[in-house]
Amino acid sequence: MPEYKILPNSLEAEQALLGCILVDNESQREILSDIMPEDFYSEAHKNIYKSMQEIFVKSIPVDFVTLVNQLEVEKKLELVGGIEYITMLTNCVPSAANYQHYRDIVKDTSTKRRVILTSQKVINNAFETTDGSEALRYAEKEIFNLSQKDMKTDLEQVGRPGGAMANLLKQISFLAENKGKMRGIPTGYAEFDEITNGLQNSDLIILAARPGVGKTSFAMNIAVNAALNMNKKIAVFSLEMSREQLMARSLSSVSKVELKKILNGDISNDEWKRVWTAEKKLSNSGIFIDPSAGISPFEIRTKCQKLKLTEGLDMVVIDYLTLMNLNSANEKHEKRAESRTQEVTQITKTLKQMAKELNVPVLLLAQLNRGPDLREDHRPIMADLRESGSIEQDADIVLFLYNPAKYNDAKLEDEPGTVYLNIAKHRNGQTGEIKLRWVGEYTTYLNPKEKIKVEEKEEE
Repeated sequence: MPEYKILPNSLEAEQALLGCILVDNESQREILSDIMPEDFYSEAHKNIYKSMQEIFVKSIPVDFVTLVNQLEVEKKLELVGGIEYITMLTNCVPSAANYQHYRDIVKDTSTKRRVILTSQKVINNAFETTDGSEALRYAEKEIFNLSQKDMKTDLEQVGRPGGAMANLLKQISFLAENKGKMRGIPTGYAEFDEITNGLQNSDLIILAARPGVGKTSFAMNIAVNAALNMNKKIAVFSLEMSREQLMARSLSSVSKVELKKILNGDISNDEWKRVWTAEKKLSNSGIFIDPSAGISPFEIRTKCQKLKLTEGLDMVVIDYLTLMNLNSANEKHEKRAESRTQEVTQITKTLKQMAKELNVPVLLLAQLNRGPDLREDHRPIMADLRESGSIEQDADIVLFLYNPAKYNDAKLEDEPGTVYLNIAKHRNGQTGEIKLRWVGEYTTYLNPKEKIKVEEKEEE
């Protein structure tokens, strides 16, 4: 930006807004709760406004006398222009009727200044860094942080028309009139859906297991079920597998053609028919895959916001937490987390915030440490979450997959392929353990008594 160019501002609107505070007790309550000192361009106006805030928090009316006295106590009166300037502010508006107009101008010019200054930081970083991708990540994060400053909600009386209680009663009435209908997104697993009522909007759901248990397959089964059966739009971020690898698994799951046959092309004519049918279903589905390695939560958020605006978005799947980065490696302008545990803590907090903002469930896969392998009872527990930080605290639901066959400790009464899904935490409902059936050749989880459907035939 050329040095001679003045940042956007309106000194007249700032003066008028300060004048409104001085002459009207009603308007000052709303102004002082909505405007921040940094929203003013003039340093004198910032100091005057800070003094007004100091008076207001003491439950003392803000007027000419109290403001002058406060400025004198703070030794700022002459710095801001003296009594003459305060007198001018008191007389510069005939009434406070237009205070909202003045407030909007001050907020608008403040936002423009922040956009310009943030853009300057992004430009400077791009000149300094040697990696273009890192410069892009820095830019995305700075813009994200900028947008967050304008995201606020007000305190609201719960019983107001259209408020929280009205919305809740509307939901209850809908469920009462539609018995058996899921409030959230059905996963296709009956007992789990009965406990959770489906995956709920704004929830952060952690799915954790030891390597090789099948957490990616379970997450993709949920995504495919929601996309094909409920026409949901699903964003999948795969930090470990390529798009083709994920689609090979999904193709096997939907077509019921063994994965190894799909991978080596050893497919019969009947199997080809099932593959083409499954391919058509998946190609027309609302599944969107991003295989970016080392992606940050800020990048995920930006991509999801764009997808929601362009195509719609109902759910996000992230595979998996341990491979995520909070910041770009070459960022010099941000203080990095002191440890990986702190970094993971910040990642989960950001993803929970993203789930609330986008109003969609976020299914985040996580790796377990070696705890289950070292205990006699191999069932996972909360302490097994690797680099746990605040994972348990931020998550609305924590799920553990446990496959007894991996440890040769399957119970005699268990049917082959039995895998346990433990709902270890459920913020808004009950916990418990349910059974699933793992069919490895098709990378598919089924309900315990569910039969494998192959075209019109059914096989045990």
